[in-house]
Amino acid sequence: MSAAFGLVAEVGLEGLRLRRVADEVGIDQSTLHYHVATKAELVEAVAEHAAALLATSAPPSHLPPREALAAHLDALAGLIATRPELFTVTAELDLRARRDPSVRAVVDRQEAGWREVLVGLFTALDGDDDPSARAELVIAAVKGVRLVPDLAPTVLARLVEQTTGATR
Repeated sequence: MSAAFGLVAEVGLEGLRLRRVADEVGIDQSTLHYHVATKAELVEAVAEHAAALLATSAPPSHLPPREALAAHLDALAGLIATRPELFTVTAELDLRARRDPSVRAVVDRQEAGWREVLVGLFTALDGDDDPSARAELVIAAVKGVRLVPDLAPTVLARLVEQTTGATR
């Protein structure tokens, strides 16, 4: 999947071709078709690969909510700095999802777990009155800052302050 992932980062979803993935991996296209029959399946696999990489930034469950959120956003800022291709791929998936219901379903499924964890953190914070809105704010901010990666550490640190009241 890393070959397809790399191609999406390089040429976007519109340029992703099964033949090119097969060439990158050094296998016959029919062999690739045995494992991935359609481009839609390949896109879903790329999305799952991206989600697995993003999961490395999951909030640590052993920390209190404020610290867990801060650790999560720090980890995301680190990923933005060290794995920019990951955020290029997620941006591609988000843009394609606006036009393609099958990609939208994949993206929605991948984000559901993230959203659930964030809502849980905000719910645990001193009786937050609108944890869903705060979770959406975090998701929107992360998606926005991936386009200006140099700002990620500052923006995400400020986001922790704004959403939890914690100063850093």
